[in-house]
Amino acid sequence: MADEKELELDNPAKKKKLIIIIAIVVILAIAGGVAAFFLLGGDDELSQAEIDGALGSASEMTATVGVEIGSALYVPMPRHFRFNVPGVTRDRLVEIRVQLLVRGAENEEAAKKHIPLIESALLGVFSQSNADVLATSAGKISLKQASLVAAQEVMTEVEGSAIVEKVLFTSFVMQ
Repeated sequence: MADEKELELDNPAKKKKLIIIIAIVVILAIAGGVAAFFLLGGDDELSQAEIDGALGSASEMTATVGVEIGSALYVPMPRHFRFNVPGVTRDRLVEIRVQLLVRGAENEEAAKKHIPLIESALLGVFSQSNADVLATSAGKISLKQASLVAAQEVMTEVEGSAIVEKVLFTSFVMQ
């Protein structure tokens, strides 16, 4: 019986099949290891740190410009923003609904009083955007950050303090 198995392995066609099967198994094992490395060996903390470093922490920014701490109040913009943005293939229509996070009743009243000024600043930021950038989540985050900076600059000029802690997009539609 042992002689029969030796005879079977001496056959060159069977040796080629055995080598091919072993090679396929090795390639699949390597591919599985590489896939597991990329999928399971993620650097979630590192990528989050990169995002925070690139965009800057909103809490650090608001702490430096002097937003008062109090109860969180949301000031909705009365109209949603509709504007065209250029893209590589075609222009797109974007509609964004915005609310402002402020702290304290005094800041809420100040923000409501200056809504037209804030709307103007936000529209200036929105009109500088690009459709291809806005199609990505990083583009939306950077647009929020730029909107926050613009709103805080305007309120600092008028009221003497930043007042707006966050700019929130409650609806974002791009057609």
